[in-house]
Amino acid sequence: MDHLPYGGVVPELASRAHIRAGLPVIESALEEAGVRLDDLSAIAVTHGPGLIGSLLAGVNLAKGLAFGCGLPLIGIHHLEGHLFSALIDSDLQPPFVALLASGGHTELIHVRKLGHYELLGATLDDAAGEAFDKVAKLLGLLPPGQFVMGGRAVSDIARDGNPQAIRFPRALSGRATYDVSFSGLKTSVLTHVNKLRKQDGPQAVVDATADIAASFEQAVVDVLVDRTVQAVAACNVSHAALVGGVAANRCLRAQLASALENAGARLVVPDVALCTDNAAMIASAGAYRFAQGETDGYDLDAQPRLPLPGLTTSK
Repeated sequence: MDHLPYGGVVPELASRAHIRAGLPVIESALEEAGVRLDDLSAIAVTHGPGLIGSLLAGVNLAKGLAFGCGLPLIGIHHLEGHLFSALIDSDLQPPFVALLASGGHTELIHVRKLGHYELLGATLDDAAGEAFDKVAKLLGLLPPGQFVMGGRAVSDIARDGNPQAIRFPRALSGRATYDVSFSGLKTSVLTHVNKLRKQDGPQAVVDATADIAASFEQAVVDVLVDRTVQAVAACNVSHAALVGGVAANRCLRAQLASALENAGARLVVPDVALCTDNAAMIASAGAYRFAQGETDGYDLDAQPRLPLPGLTTSK
């Protein structure tokens, strides 16, 4: 709520909020789980990538707790946490292809085995979640003074729209690539809205909002489904995972599952609560790293730009 007046995340405010909330959240989690710090085997923490101030708040808190309790410390990559979210409530095991779609990332990753990843493709510009947020703002779906997720706002109103009403572009379609691009799609939505407003007035935009949202959503889903199905076939795997904040999108979940089933593969999607950033996925990745005997020293530092460990590229 601190960020609402500014129309986006303010790094300094986010850092202060992390500092204020850190200990109370940990205390609440321990109480709910019925355990004490002394019952833990190790402490895992996200140390990158992300906003440096928020990362520092978490890393320093984790280091203090680890030192005070004599527990091992494990630094976890944020995106690896998302990959592990698919393993929490499922029997999924490598090899599989993961579509990681969030506000800041859209990547197709071949998980050959845990800790060994191959980047197949990524966004060339906007991430899928970023595109949803920008279109939500463009369509006036983010009321001032209220906290509303852009992706959810678009998806909710798209339920009442016709996804075939407007043929927005599917960038890079027909090309031999796993990369995606959503900047042109976003611009196409803006052009359509401006044209409609100029020709028929502001009310025409309001009346067409559901169709615009549904058509935009379908364009994003078509691209993501196409790339994922191609990757699953090329990697010769029988499973795919959909992770990250955009994985909560009902349309994407349903259509990707259907397309993969038709291709003889199965989709694994975490519970919606595990799609957005959460501590459980970091704990899951931390448990794996700890079982491999991997720990970090108290010189662990926050890194706003951090490569995914064990990542290679197919390009």
